Amino acid sequence: MTQSKVLLSTTSVYPEASASAFELAAALGYDGIELMVGVDSLSTDIAAVEKLANYHGVPVLSVHAPTLLVTQGTWGSDAWGKLKRSGEAVQHLGGDIVVVHPPFRWQREYGAGFVDGIKRLNAEGDVKFCVENMFPWRTPAGSMQTYLPGWDPTPYDYDHLTLDLSHASTSQRQSMDFVHAWGDRLANVHFTDGRGSFKDEHLLPGEGDQNAWQVLAEIARTGYSGHIVLEVSTRRARSRHEREDLLGGALQTMRDTLAKVQAEAR
Repeated sequence: MTQSKVLLSTTSVYPEASASAFELAAALGYDGIELMVGVDSLSTDIAAVEKLANYHGVPVLSVHAPTLLVTQGTWGSDAWGKLKRSGEAVQHLGGDIVVVHPPFRWQREYGAGFVDGIKRLNAEGDVKFCVENMFPWRTPAGSMQTYLPGWDPTPYDYDHLTLDLSHASTSQRQSMDFVHAWGDRLANVHFTDGRGSFKDEHLLPGEGDQNAWQVLAEIARTGYSGHIVLEVSTRRARSRHEREDLLGGALQTMRDTLAKVQAEAR
C-alpha cells in the first residue's frame, strides 16, 4: 500500500506569513507544503518560494490557485491564465497538484466553459487540476448559490477532485459521503473540520461534525495515495510555540492513523 504524503498548507500558520509554514513543516516533519498563492507577497514569487523550499528541505507538492474572493487580483484578472500559471509553478517546484475553486456566478463566461476547460488542462500534462467542493453562502435569511456550475463537484465531469472537510461541514454534508461518491476521482484532501455553521471554520480534525479521523482511515483503507493537506485555522494560538503544538499534535495523530491502517492491511 502506497502511503499518502502529509502536507502543511501555508494558510495553517496565519496570521504568520508563508515563510513560517516552511519553518514549521521542517521542524515538525511534514512531507511537504501546499502553497496558497496570494495570501502574502512571498507566495506569488515562485523563485523566492523555491529558495525557501530548498533552504528548509521541504518541497512544495501542491499549489492552491489564486481563485479565492480575496485573491481575485493575484496574477492578473484572466482566470484561465491564473490556472495555467499555477500549473507551471507547481511543475517548476516539483509538485503535481493544483487546487481550483469553481468560478463565481459573476464570472459567467469562465463558468460556462469551466468543466470542459478543466478537462483540457488535465489532458495536457502530468499536473492534476483538482476542483474543490465549496458550499452555498448561507445567512439567517437564506442561502445563495454563488458558484458555477455549482458548489458540489460530484455531478460534473471533473477528472480530479479536492475534498475539503470544513467546506463539507459548511454545506451541511458529510465528507464520508463525498469519499464514497467520488471514488478514484478523489486526488487531494484538505484535512480539517467544521461544526456546520455559516462560517468556513477550518477547525482542527476531530473538533467538528465530520468524523475526520474515520474519514482519514477510510480513504487510507481504499488505497488512496494522494496528498493529505492539513489546512486549519490556528489563529487561536497565542504564540509560535502554541501554534507548533497544535500543528505537531495533528501531524502525529495523522501519522498514527495512517500507520494503523497500513498495519491492518498487511
